Amino acid sequence: MAKKGIVLLGAVLSLLAFTLPASAAGTTTTFILAAGSLSISAPASSGLGTGSTGGGTLSAQLGTVTVTDTRGALLGAWTASVSSTDFTTGGATANETVAKGQITYWSGTATASSGTAVFAPGQAIAANAQDLSVSRTAFSATVIVGNNSASWNPTVTVNVPAAAVAGTFSGTITHSVA
Repeated sequence: MAKKGIVLLGAVLSLLAFTLPASAAGTTTTFILAAGSLSISAPASSGLGTGSTGGGTLSAQLGTVTVTDTRGALLGAWTASVSSTDFTTGGATANETVAKGQITYWSGTATASSGTAVFAPGQAIAANAQDLSVSRTAFSATVIVGNNSASWNPTVTVNVPAAAVAGTFSGTITHSVA
């Protein structure tokens, strides 16, 4: 019986000798994933339509605004802001100016989104519209994992002052992201 055990042990050791390497060398291997950028795009121009002098409102959608985030963040975040200049015509006198505080903005919900993030509109419904007398949050994303994007088509309303004169009024609505 002892002979059989020694033979069996010899067979197992022979088998292990053929399956285990005589030596091994590990290679630490690395690669880099480069971060991209955070950017925002908006229409270069937009017409809000035609209204009447003497007061009232004029309202239209601005066009699609998109934030693209290719930074590859882990638990990252971004906030898109919107601001405005005064709108003027002619010589920009008091009657030829619609102050930015008379311009309201609401982002609405996302028209498209991609990636893993919690996206939040600045003003989801018309009742939440905010005047642009100061910079406002247009949209945001939190708990970002990897690349993502969000698009929305905001509505802009002009509260026309009763004393505003006829003319083509021009101003700039600016979107930024950080």
